[in-house]
Amino acid sequence: MKTPTIKIYAILLLLLPTGLYSCKKSFLEVEPKGKLTAKNTTDYNLLLNSPFFNANDIDVQLFLGDELVSTEPYFKNMLTLKSKRAFQYEDVIYEPNEDGSEIRVLMKQLYTYNIVINEVMNAQGGTEEQKLALKAEALTNRAWIYFMLISYYGKPYLEATAATDPGFPIVTASDVTLNKFERASVKEVYDFIINDLQTAIPSLPVSAGNRTRMSKSGAEALLAKVYLFIGKYQEGLVQMDNAFSHLPTAYKVELYDYNLTLAVNGPWGYNPATSPYGFLLGPATVTDNLEVLFPKQLTNNYSFLANDLLLNPQAVGLYGAKDQRLKLLSSNYYGGAQIKATGVRRRIGPVLVQLGMSMPDMYLIRAELKARTSDITAAKTILEAFLKNRMPTADAILNITDQTAMIKFIIEERIREFALQGHRWFDMRRLSVDPIFTGTAYSHQALSETGEIVGTFPLRPERFVLRFPAKILNANPGMPDNP
Repeated sequence: MKTPTIKIYAILLLLLPTGLYSCKKSFLEVEPKGKLTAKNTTDYNLLLNSPFFNANDIDVQLFLGDELVSTEPYFKNMLTLKSKRAFQYEDVIYEPNEDGSEIRVLMKQLYTYNIVINEVMNAQGGTEEQKLALKAEALTNRAWIYFMLISYYGKPYLEATAATDPGFPIVTASDVTLNKFERASVKEVYDFIINDLQTAIPSLPVSAGNRTRMSKSGAEALLAKVYLFIGKYQEGLVQMDNAFSHLPTAYKVELYDYNLTLAVNGPWGYNPATSPYGFLLGPATVTDNLEVLFPKQLTNNYSFLANDLLLNPQAVGLYGAKDQRLKLLSSNYYGGAQIKATGVRRRIGPVLVQLGMSMPDMYLIRAELKARTSDITAAKTILEAFLKNRMPTADAILNITDQTAMIKFIIEERIREFALQGHRWFDMRRLSVDPIFTGTAYSHQALSETGEIVGTFPLRPERFVLRFPAKILNANPGMPDNP
């Protein structure tokens, strides 16, 4: 048997042409960083035992949710030009010489996952079951990568137009010499994601070796989320019910009870005399985080350390008086100065933001899928079970019987739970084509130090899709951009 050879590359740029063969450089412009020969199943296992759950440069969504506000002088002096342009919903986010960090990081990961998918079944040693499990893990991670890419560069899924709306190139080969890529349609990308997950799920273990490795439940939860985003609610509900049935048993995956976790001087160290001036780390590592099922995490310095992104008064007003999550909001900037703009708050933790699948996301998706399929009683039961971990039990009782009201409550609950963590942007995209939310307008405001409006930045419909970085377009004259 021929021994497959793996080259680990830092992928600096993915050049994405349509119907174009070769420019001055390869379409995968790479810088070789080393060489690893893998021939045993254990070698491929080590490839997956990597730090790819860290996603610190996959962060543009942090600047886009409509729950955000920025105040002077931090608005004027935002950490990066990228963050300021994204906050202002500008067409161009990156400078002409800049790589798009989201594409760069995700395509680097994709390259390794494609290697495993294409080669592991021919590896030496190991059982067929072990090889299939490794392939399934890589397939699930590839599906997540494409879910992120289509959420950045493809229009929100609309059944009537998805087959013709331009999406993202589908790359399945682990070959840096490839020089022809075409943008697949939005529908083709979602079909690709679903197929990868459906293929993977039967071969995944209920309990992976540790929290950073893929479990059956993680893949089922991701598939449920994908179905939610394309409006296939019954299919999504089946998968999310399966995900809860198949939660790992080798390690805990459960909700934190904030009534205990955020108690004064409790497990997370909350102290009302000191915490509002700094930040709460929360679980120190992903392996310590009981709420994480499928880890893809980043550190949100823009909110926790830099004071660039704050929570606007409208979002703050969604919290009830006894909601323990209010302890995660501060009326002081990092460093101690008081926020003078009325109703504006800084989020103080947890510092690590989860982009993969977590228990809060799973509870809220499951409740929404129940509501979308007209099972309001079940949605209420799921929500109350969730809310009693965020506030006293007496305040977690819901009196909602209307389907639309229940769905709107869940969407507001997602703002409360994931404030300043980037999730809102993905919800805004899918809700933009949801009849229940027709006519919703989104914008950002910049405020003076004392709260006067100094800038308003409306989100135009075309900016629900990011444009490609100029560096890609300049290298590929035939590359069609988003409007």
